[in-house]
Amino acid sequence: MTNHADDNKGYVLAKDCPSREILNHLTSRWGVLVLIVLLEGRKRFGEIRKQIEGVSERMLSETLKQLEQDGMLIRQSFDTVPPHVEYYLTDLGVQAAEKVHDLVDWIETNLSIILQAKPSK
Repeated sequence: MTNHADDNKGYVLAKDCPSREILNHLTSRWGVLVLIVLLEGRKRFGEIRKQIEGVSERMLSETLKQLEQDGMLIRQSFDTVPPHVEYYLTDLGVQAAEKVHDLVDWIETNLSIILQAKPSK
């Protein structure tokens, strides 16, 4: 993460770098969970919501829209009655999902150690 003005690489530590907004979308509570769910394959809205316990319809909708705008997923509508919509990761989204999945896996694997290290209240 270097700050080179002559290349197209972002610099997340710079306050005006657009990479900060994308990082926020990818690493938000719901963003991480959506990426992990969609790493399994195509899903409908209801399937995603069912897998991610505690997410509201509004927050899931907003998260999906942000990830779509960032190029991480595709929302595919089918011309059927009733309407049928599926979401799936782009190649870029798969790369991002694999990276956050590694972090989540590390947290889950080390959860007892992490919880023991936390100061008691």
